[in-house]
Amino acid sequence: MRNINFNQSPERRSMAKAWLILDRKAVESMSLNEHETAYLNKQSEENSLVVINRYTELILVVYCDNTKDKGAFLEQCRRRGNEISWILRKDAITQIDLMVSSTDPDGIFALAEGLSLGSYQFLKYQSSSAKKQWNLDQINFVGTNISQNQIDQLAVMVEAVFIARDLVNEPGSHLNSVKLAESFQAMGEASGFESVIFDKERIKALNMGGLLAVNQGSIDPPTFSVLKWKPAYAKNLNPIVLVGKGVVYDTGGLSLKPTKDSMDYMKCDMAGGAVVAAVLYYAAKCKLPLNLIALIPATDNRPDGNAYAPGDVIVMHNGKTVEVLNTDAEGRLILADALSFAKDYNPELVIDVATLTGSASMAIGNQGIVGMGNVGQTVFSALKQSGENVCERIVEFPLWEEYAESIKSDIADIKNIGSREAGAITAGKFLENFIDYPWIHLDIAGPAFLNKSDHYRSKGGTATGVRLLIDFLNHLD
Repeated sequence: MRNINFNQSPERRSMAKAWLILDRKAVESMSLNEHETAYLNKQSEENSLVVINRYTELILVVYCDNTKDKGAFLEQCRRRGNEISWILRKDAITQIDLMVSSTDPDGIFALAEGLSLGSYQFLKYQSSSAKKQWNLDQINFVGTNISQNQIDQLAVMVEAVFIARDLVNEPGSHLNSVKLAESFQAMGEASGFESVIFDKERIKALNMGGLLAVNQGSIDPPTFSVLKWKPAYAKNLNPIVLVGKGVVYDTGGLSLKPTKDSMDYMKCDMAGGAVVAAVLYYAAKCKLPLNLIALIPATDNRPDGNAYAPGDVIVMHNGKTVEVLNTDAEGRLILADALSFAKDYNPELVIDVATLTGSASMAIGNQGIVGMGNVGQTVFSALKQSGENVCERIVEFPLWEEYAESIKSDIADIKNIGSREAGAITAGKFLENFIDYPWIHLDIAGPAFLNKSDHYRSKGGTATGVRLLIDFLNHLD
C-alpha cells in the first residue's frame, strides 16, 4: 500500500496537465498555440480524451458532459481519470496538475478519484516488480475551489481502498485468520481506532457455534475482531455496527467447490471483512463524528477429518439450532454469530457486507450490489443514493415471509440453505433469524473480485463497498 499526495497549490508545475472541459469555450483559456488548437479541434470531434505532446510536457484535454444526471457525470469523469492513469503509466510520469474552472470543482474531484484509483497495482509477489512498478506520487489541483478538507478526505479514501484491495489480493497462503486480525490491529494503530481480537477460547466461551463449526476443518484457529471508533464528539449515542465476512479461503468444505472459476479466487471471500475494516480506518483518520463498530469473524473453510459435514446440527451464539445441508453455505453461519453478538451494543443500525452468494452475482452480474433489510425506505434510500453517487449501485431485493419456508428444517430451527431459486434472498432470510434491530445486508459477491479490470475498478480485489459506506456515513445527519 502506498500514499498519493494531493496538493492544492503545487510549488512546481508537473510534466503533465489535464484540463477538464465542460464547455467548449473553455478551450480558449488553455493558452494553446495555433497548431495545437487546430489539432485539438479536429481530434475532439471523435475523442473524449485528446493528448497534446509538447515533449517537455503532456497536455491532456478531457471532455465530459455535465448535462447528464449528477451520478452519471461523476462516473464519466472517474473513467476519464482512469484513462489518464494509463497514459501516465506508459510514460512513467509520476505527477500531474489537474486544471478546471473554479466554478465547478465536482468534476475535477471525480477525475482525480478515478485517476488515483486507476493507478493501483499489486506486484508484491512478482520478482520483476521493480520493472513494472509505477507510482503516481502527486496530484495537484490548480485553479479549483476544492477545500483542503475535501482533498484530505479524498487522500484517505484512496488509501482505505488500497488497503482493502491489498488484503483481498493477498493469497491465502500468506493471510490466515490470525494474520488478518493482526492486519486490522495494525490499521487501528495507524489510524486511531481501538481493536480487540477474540481468540478461539474466547469464541468458544461466547458459544459462537457457526464460526467454530466452519473452522473445524482448519489447522488455523478462528478469530473474531472487534474494531471501535468512538470519539467524544460522536453524534450517535448508539453505534452503527458494520459486520464483514472474513473467510480467508473457501474450498466449500466437504461440499467441495469445483475448481474452475469457483475455487480459484476464493482468497477473496474475506472481502467484506476488508471493506468494513477499511471504513473504520477512514473514519478514524478523518475523525468522523460517529460512534462506529466493526465486527469481523474470520476463518478458512476446508475439508479435513474433523470438518463439519452435511447433516450436522450446530448451536449458534443466540441459541438457535441450524441443520447444515451444505458446508459451502458457510458465510451465513459466521455472519449469523456476529449479527447476534451485535445485539449487545444496542445498535442504531447494522450493515453487513459479504461475498455471500453466487446467486447475487448471477442475478445482477458484477455491476451492482444486492441489498435487502428491514429498515424503512428513508435509510435504505439514503444508502442507495450513496451507491449512485459513487457508482457502487444497490439493487434492493425483497425479504417476503414466503421465502422463509425454504429454510425450515425438520430437525432443527432452520437449515443453512434453501431452494436453488432466489438463493441470495434465502441467505438473507437466514440472517434475519439473528437480528432484532434495524439491519441492511449487502451481498457483494458480484463486484468484489474481477478477473479483468473494469475502468478504475482494478483486476482482482476492487474494495467495492468502501466508497459506498464512506459516502453514506459522510451524509448522515
